[in-house]
Amino acid sequence: MPETPVFSTAAVAAPHSLAAETGQTILAAGGNAVEAMVAMAATVAVVYPHMNGIGGDGFWLVREPKGRIHALDASGPAGSLATIKRYREKGYDALPARGPDAALTVAGAVSGWGLALELSKALGGQLPLDLLLGDAIRHARSGYPVSRSEEWFKTSEEAALYEVPGFAEAFLVEGKRAPEGTQRLTPRLADTLEQLAHAGLADFYRGDVGREIALDLERIGSPITRKDLENYRARVVEPLAVRLKHSTVYNLPPPSQGLATLLILGMVERLDGLRGETPERHHALIEAAKRAFSLRDRVVADPRNLAHDPASFLTPRALEREAALIDMKRAASFPLPRPIDGDTIWMGAIDRDGLAVSYIQSVFWAYGSGCMLPATGVLWHNRGTAFSLDPESRNRLEPGHRPLHSLNPAMAVFDDGRVLSFGAMGGETQPQFLSQIFSRYAEAGMGLADAVEAPRWLLDAKLRGHEAVLKVESHFDPGLIRGLSRLGHAIEEMDEAYSGRFGHAGMLVKHPRNGRVEAVHDPRSDGGALGL
Repeated sequence: MPETPVFSTAAVAAPHSLAAETGQTILAAGGNAVEAMVAMAATVAVVYPHMNGIGGDGFWLVREPKGRIHALDASGPAGSLATIKRYREKGYDALPARGPDAALTVAGAVSGWGLALELSKALGGQLPLDLLLGDAIRHARSGYPVSRSEEWFKTSEEAALYEVPGFAEAFLVEGKRAPEGTQRLTPRLADTLEQLAHAGLADFYRGDVGREIALDLERIGSPITRKDLENYRARVVEPLAVRLKHSTVYNLPPPSQGLATLLILGMVERLDGLRGETPERHHALIEAAKRAFSLRDRVVADPRNLAHDPASFLTPRALEREAALIDMKRAASFPLPRPIDGDTIWMGAIDRDGLAVSYIQSVFWAYGSGCMLPATGVLWHNRGTAFSLDPESRNRLEPGHRPLHSLNPAMAVFDDGRVLSFGAMGGETQPQFLSQIFSRYAEAGMGLADAVEAPRWLLDAKLRGHEAVLKVESHFDPGLIRGLSRLGHAIEEMDEAYSGRFGHAGMLVKHPRNGRVEAVHDPRSDGGALGL
């Protein structure tokens, strides 16, 4: 059984070891958890470019030591030229995933860093921006080794990605993915980060960096304008919450799919006799996920297009109604809609004072749109691909609107005072992975390391008849597989164990009695947990 690292006062967890080292350095320099997270976000944006970057989006949960929870939405809206008419006239039946037409929403992550640092300052944070971005600048300027995940990771429409102007020069070696350990330098990105450290993060939108980004986006034919960048600001929003038996779990409201994660946990708790690693408990989680995704796809969209208050689905009565529809004796058919892809990073931090952060940052699909902006070295995301070109859809493309978002960092506060920061990457699979690791820790009594390392399942978009295929890792318990098969699940056993296909998850918990922090990150990633 793996041992969970325990730290005396503070810890961080990240999917790349260099990002974790950055967070530890900032904590040791007297920084708080928010400052550590901004520094980690900058470093991981440089060294894990297939998963995230400063040309992407982010979502934050921040819990103050006294209990107040802040939710920050740093997702970008569609550009002012991004209309259904424009894409229909260009011959599209659906939004493209690669190339300039896929670079259609503003990148919000850097604005989110700025908003988080405003909160940090109000809580006593004092570290200068050049220190926070220092590691990221150094790695971009001097080089970093390509990670195992980046070499291995397979993504949709990879051939189209390679054809995007500028992508091959930035990321390929002799026409192929760079092998693990290849030293990569990104001097233009280093220059951009240095400018932000000097001029401030708003420069990304309203300064010299923003000007160069806008010019490059215009040159390649993106529907994002200079005015779109200038007008953008990350927002403080009200977090969603679900009350469970011994804890309250928090997540982000729409356009995030955080509602789905909370629905799964809320439904499963209302089903009796589901403790331990049993086929019945996993069946309940799977069936709750099906119901949660069905509701999510009807409800979650840009906040201006919502027909219902998302919190209304998390009341005890609403959750009991949904849970009662779960058949505990047979798997329900589940014709999945177009899946939400997503290649993302999640990171967590908790400091000595108990300030806790759960943060997620992404370029959506691996390498986003593939558009490398030459003046700044910024790789632009393709989050707008999640919009619909159906004018009747609640998730329809409209200038200034945000699409349904897969990103959903989570946090739980237990009645005994423990604070848990947790999350995972994986698009459609994020709520599935979050519900598995949380229930293993909170309900099955596993330690953090066991909960994160244990084999996972995922509902795949590939259908077998009218049933979704349930993919399971190769080291999944054969007894559980047989039990789930008897309940009607169409199971596909994967060849690999600890594969990135099954997410990069992490968990940190602060104990109130002794102030210690337990922290783990996924063996499926290139990272880990470090602390003080």
